[in-house]
Amino acid sequence: MENLYKKLSDYAKSDFYPFHMPGHKRNQNVTGANLPYQLDITEIDGFDDLHHAEGILADAQKRAAQLYCAEETHFLVNGSTSGLLSAILGTVHRRGKILIARNCHKSVYNAVFMGELYPIYLYPQFDKENELNGEILAEDVERMLEENRDVQAVVITSPTYDGVVSDVRGIAEIVHQKGIPLIVDEAHGAHFGLHPYFPQNSNIKGADVVIHSLHKTMPSLTQTALIHINGRIADRRGIRRYLHMIQTSSPSYILMASMDECIRTAAEEGERLFHSYTEMLKKTRQRLAELKDLALLETACYDRSKIVVSTKRILGEQKKRKDLSERMPEFGGIDLYRILLDEYHIQPEMAAGSYIIAMTGPGDTEEGMERLVTALEEIDSRLERGTDSGERQKETGCGRRNGTDLALQKPEQIYTSWETELERQKGRKTENLIWEDTEGKIAAEPAYLYPPGIPLVVPGEKISREIIQQITLYEKMAFTIEGTVVHGKMEVMADG
Repeated sequence: MENLYKKLSDYAKSDFYPFHMPGHKRNQNVTGANLPYQLDITEIDGFDDLHHAEGILADAQKRAAQLYCAEETHFLVNGSTSGLLSAILGTVHRRGKILIARNCHKSVYNAVFMGELYPIYLYPQFDKENELNGEILAEDVERMLEENRDVQAVVITSPTYDGVVSDVRGIAEIVHQKGIPLIVDEAHGAHFGLHPYFPQNSNIKGADVVIHSLHKTMPSLTQTALIHINGRIADRRGIRRYLHMIQTSSPSYILMASMDECIRTAAEEGERLFHSYTEMLKKTRQRLAELKDLALLETACYDRSKIVVSTKRILGEQKKRKDLSERMPEFGGIDLYRILLDEYHIQPEMAAGSYIIAMTGPGDTEEGMERLVTALEEIDSRLERGTDSGERQKETGCGRRNGTDLALQKPEQIYTSWETELERQKGRKTENLIWEDTEGKIAAEPAYLYPPGIPLVVPGEKISREIIQQITLYEKMAFTIEGTVVHGKMEVMADG
């Protein structure tokens, strides 16, 4: 079977002249920019149509399904978001109930809004010591399904943004006993199942629908992802229907070629590629395990491609040593992030309250890994001596936490997000208030940290004192709260 990239390359060298879209006409000289115009085509003869794939794109998707042990796989050119929207809208009837993990991506919440669904929330375990959201427990899924027998689908995220993996196999068995589908947002686990160093993917573990972001951890261009469908429970026809609606009608052949090349490389050269990659990871993690004040976070069920480095140890030392506390204010994730970025020109994936995430992938190099390890070792040495400047904390505004609990809160839901919008359309007034004045009010808009895009409050929920404390703390720590229209304020129902 012919690969898409090779066919595009051969076509670019041919004498076919394009009297069709796109408007650059494969002419590199139009803008002078070094972009792959010569490979950028539309649905022309011989190149298939993603929305009605029967030729080269159908073959490419079959190769992806084979690699990931799925029964049916579709290319996503609008990212994992389009896959999650299609999976949920295609399997849950309008105004039906859905059981979702509270730490799901905002696109899951958008699907709830679009489908006018009634969400029931599953809360992950919270590791207080490391300030890390943990796994979704199978027994919690079972209990919630017993209490809500009309739920039509279950959605969880595994691995999480932080790399925590849930027992997908156990959860799938429980969900299937109810005759409903399990949808797994495995966006951050596109490398799962491709090497024994990593967990198996959720297709193998019994999930009905699995979404992978190829671009997150595999060698594929940004915006590329896959949706896999298995078994007879999920409504395949419904999911396909929404894929046609939600995905662009003009899919990029450059993006699709990058997916096909990613799949080809993993299938043909995966053993070599992943051997060198995992060996680098093992050495890196061994060295980082020796850090004194910083700490490499690892849990029992964890994705080892994620390098999560915590600053919590130094807080413990500060509590023991008054001299250290006076010389160096509390050192958080944002501080470590800024040092890596400003002083070492290393760009981490993200910073959380007390840790940073450095994402790795098969494209990493020995030189890059060495730079990260050396930087963290040097910073650790400075922290151990108590010599890292306290000026940085003044710049970032990072202060004491005063015992604020960073676990996901369980706010009271007065309305669903779509019911909140209906209230607005009926003429119910809203107002924008500073966070301190919103206690007891009903949120009329979402608020979330991005990344990872997990809502702290959802429209229709009552804002508690604990939520206000969390958001105020995140702002002090120099994080940006997104989702609100007015920075520093929250839109709430004026009369409630």
